[in-house]
Amino acid sequence: MQKDLSNYRKSYEKQELLESTCPENPIELFQTWFLNADTSDMVDESNAMTIATIGKDGFPKTRIVLLKKFTWEGFIFYTNYNSEKGKAIETNNNICLSFFWPALEQQIIIKGKAETLSENLSDGYFESRPDGSKLGAWASNQSSVVLSREELDNRLKTFEKKFSGKEIVRPKHWGGYLVKPISIEFWQGRPNRMHDRIRYTLTEDFFWKIERLAP
Repeated sequence: MQKDLSNYRKSYEKQELLESTCPENPIELFQTWFLNADTSDMVDESNAMTIATIGKDGFPKTRIVLLKKFTWEGFIFYTNYNSEKGKAIETNNNICLSFFWPALEQQIIIKGKAETLSENLSDGYFESRPDGSKLGAWASNQSSVVLSREELDNRLKTFEKKFSGKEIVRPKHWGGYLVKPISIEFWQGRPNRMHDRIRYTLTEDFFWKIERLAP
C-alpha cells in the first residue's frame, strides 16, 4: 500500500517575525507566543510539547509531554524518573523541546540541558494533582512491559486500597525536570516557503545572540 503526498501543500500567510520586533530575551518572546496560543480558540493543549532524548541505544526518541511551568530560568515538566526518557536524561541531559501550533503557523524549538527539579518543588506540584493522577504515578512502572490492561487496572486498585483515607505522597521515582535553554528558535510560516526563522543562542557571557536562519 502507498499514498503519494507530494501534492499536499499549504500557503502560510498569517503572520511575520522580524528582528525589529524581537526582544533581547527569548523567554519574553516565548511568553508572548505562548499566551497568544493559549487564548486562541484554534489551539488545543497549547502546553503540549515534543521532547527528544538520546537513549542508551544511541537512537533519538520523541514523545509528547505537557509543559507545566516556564520561568526566566527555563521550562519545567514532570515524569517518572525510571521511565525511558528519565533514564535517557540520566545518561545524556542534552534534550530538545518543540512546540507546534499549526493553526498559528508557528513552531518553537528549544535546545537545552535538563536538570532534576528540587524535591520540594516536585512535592508542591504533586500535591496539586487530582488523586487519580497521584495514584497513577504509583501504579505505573512507566515504559516497562506489562502483560495486559488488566494488570495495570489491578495495580491501580492495589494503590487505591493502600492510600484509602490517607494522604497520597509523591513517590521518590516521580518528579520534575527544569530544562535550561542554550538555544531557542522561533519559526513563523510565510508564503512561498520563505519562512521566518529567528534563533537565539546563549553566549559564554550569558547574553542572547539573535540570528536569522534561511528557511
